[in-house]
Amino acid sequence: MCLEEQLGEELKARGMTLAVAESCTGGLLASRITDVPGSSAYFRGGIVAYQNDVKERLLGVSTEILKRFGAVSEESARAMAHGCRDLFSSDVAVAITGIAGPSGGSAEKPVGLVYIAVFTLNQMGCERFCWSGDRVSNKESSVRAALKMVFRTLKDVETGWQPEGM
Repeated sequence: MCLEEQLGEELKARGMTLAVAESCTGGLLASRITDVPGSSAYFRGGIVAYQNDVKERLLGVSTEILKRFGAVSEESARAMAHGCRDLFSSDVAVAITGIAGPSGGSAEKPVGLVYIAVFTLNQMGCERFCWSGDRVSNKESSVRAALKMVFRTLKDVETGWQPEGM
């Protein structure tokens, strides 16, 4: 059973729903989740917020966060996840923001830099990744990491573990 199928089973078993907010992955995460038959039982929807004004208007990411930290930052990922959970009234939200490449990077924020945030049951966790592949493999690595983070977060909720930054 693939990771997205395992995640779906876990969400169904808990009676929980999931929503996604994506930037650099361009809808790939939502696509992978909905590749699983029966995903409508737990998947509420997703937003591809590729431009900053979409992050602001639809997900409620503040202009201040975007100006101070940039769209590719822990702060933006956290705000995207929070806004996504509110927008879709889901139990769990996951947000991905990053630089897939091959261009767009800088010394401070290189190509392959990705932040993924998971927000569930008033708990928030965020992780930083720096992939070294091409555009497609960076997107695929980000989606795989996001699925694993959501699955791990659900397991951690069970044990009462608190993610960092709460």
